[in-house]
Amino acid sequence: MAETPYGAYVPGGSRYLPIADHGLIGDLRTVALVGTNGTIDWYCCPSFDSPSVFASILDADRGGCFELTATVPGRTKQFYFPDTNVLITRFFTEDGVGEVQDFMPVGAGCVEAERHRLIRRVLCVRGSMPFRTRVAPRFGYGAEPHVLRLLGDMAVFESDSLTLALTATIPLEGDDRDVWAEFKLAEGESAVFSLDQLGDSLPPRMCARAEAERQFATTVAYWRHWLAASRYRGRWREMVHRSALTLKLLTYAPTGAIVAAPTTSLPEQLGGERNWDYRYVWVRDAAFCVYALLRLGFSGEAGAFMDFVTRHIIPGDGGPSGPLQIMYGIDGRTDLPERELPHLEGHQGSAPVRVGNAAADQLQLDIYGALIDSIYLYDKWAQPISSNQWDQVCALVNWVCNHWDQPDEGIWETRGGRKNFLYSRLMCWVAIERSIRLANRRGLPAELLRWRRCRDTIYRQIMERGWSLERGAFVQHEDSDVLDAALLMMPLAKFIAPTDPKWLSTLDTLTQDLVSDSLVYRYDPQASPDGLHGDEGTFSICSFWYVEALVRAGRLEEARLAFEKMLTYANHVGLYAEEISHTGEQQGNFPQAFTHFALISAAFNLDRALG
Repeated sequence: MAETPYGAYVPGGSRYLPIADHGLIGDLRTVALVGTNGTIDWYCCPSFDSPSVFASILDADRGGCFELTATVPGRTKQFYFPDTNVLITRFFTEDGVGEVQDFMPVGAGCVEAERHRLIRRVLCVRGSMPFRTRVAPRFGYGAEPHVLRLLGDMAVFESDSLTLALTATIPLEGDDRDVWAEFKLAEGESAVFSLDQLGDSLPPRMCARAEAERQFATTVAYWRHWLAASRYRGRWREMVHRSALTLKLLTYAPTGAIVAAPTTSLPEQLGGERNWDYRYVWVRDAAFCVYALLRLGFSGEAGAFMDFVTRHIIPGDGGPSGPLQIMYGIDGRTDLPERELPHLEGHQGSAPVRVGNAAADQLQLDIYGALIDSIYLYDKWAQPISSNQWDQVCALVNWVCNHWDQPDEGIWETRGGRKNFLYSRLMCWVAIERSIRLANRRGLPAELLRWRRCRDTIYRQIMERGWSLERGAFVQHEDSDVLDAALLMMPLAKFIAPTDPKWLSTLDTLTQDLVSDSLVYRYDPQASPDGLHGDEGTFSICSFWYVEALVRAGRLEEARLAFEKMLTYANHVGLYAEEISHTGEQQGNFPQAFTHFALISAAFNLDRALG
């Protein structure tokens, strides 16, 4: 649990909580970030990729927030109600102990899902405590005006695109935009705040203490029932299950989509320009998440994503990015134009703030391997794919056979020009190899002779042109000597034996050049320019890949130590952003599905190796 002074951040001021000082709640359609000081400073409604309502994490003055805190000095701790995504923030003062319970109702018997209800229940559990709240929405990423109407115990915030209603069990005050209240609770007393979306079919609905209590119980029961399906019984059960609960929160229930992260523009380097919108479905990220969920026994989520693939990721005639885009909207849309929001200053002044993602038009050949590998595993571990799905796989494999040797932008979405990235070649090999396995196991029709010839050609080219005799390692792109941590996937993808002398030499070289006390950099931007300014931190998924590569190489003591060190970089409730700075701070969008998938995979394989 985190312990922080809750006077460290003043909403509307110029200071920010660190990215890691947040917990996550959600309703399988959208999420909110709750700071350790009790402030909600990121919330989009009604879905992950909707414009923000609260975004003070990106601009403390103009972003908007929902503050709920004690008004006397003290410290806070934050934790999850056990085995759930219900977040508890506790306030400790000289006069008493209070807590805020934050959750978005899910489960049978809860309010209509379209309300996207956000409940904040504040209690005094010992002594007495004064609290204050301030609700200051800023619609449309802080650019859309709204009006406020106070109607008894309800405040209605109305903008052109969205209307929200705040109901409270205490009196509210307000001006033309915001509401606030100050109140004191004695031991055993509570207050409830509920924020709902309103619409033509969603009239205002009060949320009294009794209803909040029922929805709390229902939501707790939902998360615990879901998590009970996990088959993981290993050494790191708490961290693995927190990662599983996080991946579930990043799932968009109406379509089965899995977002890469629920935030946009959280910087990979403070003051840098590497700020991107991750609130979309990366084919690669989501496919890898399917692997993790299947490993744990959550075949329902894997099946929902396969349905998303079947309905929305349909091979096309081939645009600039091939028959598939690298990412899609959570509803399957393909148009994701990128733009900047110059009126927002960015987290701790790290502009630009971007929405949309221009990388959607890139060619990244590795996505075909990631997707087809997940389909292969789903067919093997969950249920057989349909004849129509197999026809789509065949169309993709045939396209890969014709285009695998093109230069592309690669897994890291560099903006410095296309290259013959080795990782892209590797995953094209995976796409073909897994399809051959699937065809043989199921007796499915396939152009096996052609596929085998192409698979073997890719293998030979990687071995001959991807190997640097000078470095004693496989390298980032053909005929170069630059290293890339993505190549840690070579033994994980079963391309090369984990004890092959060439691989062991590569692992040693990567350790020497890209590993810093178990943390792994993706690559060196100085040696391999990526078209962007500034540096970045270590990439957490690569650090977990490194653990798994050590496991498979038989270096179990090194692997276990590296894994345990990585666990110390999680935040106070077990969440990871995309990267870790040289001082150990979380950087980038938060939390990142990719990192939590890799943690599950590393824990599973390390457990199995340790026995």
